[in-house]
Amino acid sequence: MRIPGAKITTAIAATFIAIGAAPCANAQDHGGMPAEAAAHNPTIAAAPIRNRSDNELAREVRRALTRTPNLHSTGIHVQVRHGVVTLTGWVPHRAQVQRASNAARSVRGVRHVNNRLSVRTRGAGGH
Repeated sequence: MRIPGAKITTAIAATFIAIGAAPCANAQDHGGMPAEAAAHNPTIAAAPIRNRSDNELAREVRRALTRTPNLHSTGIHVQVRHGVVTLTGWVPHRAQVQRASNAARSVRGVRHVNNRLSVRTRGAGGH
């Protein structure tokens, strides 16, 4: 004996079960992602970089400054607080002020650069 509308009722019930289960499946995917899957996801793979310590960022910024061509970095001091880099000290040429900022910004994890460098020539006579 056939019951009228039984197929429709079964289809509606199956739809509600599928819809109700979908959010649970997605929630499980976010929390328990294997390391190998995280390595292929740029958002998750980049997460440790955002968590770099200020000391590590300062070391990386100093390294970037010393590797920058045409930048005299021995007079530059680097301070980092919560990912914000402050450059103080001096450089011998005006163009090097911008080079230093660019080098600091190139380090992953740096949120902002405060450039307080001044231009100072080596000779007292302004040469």
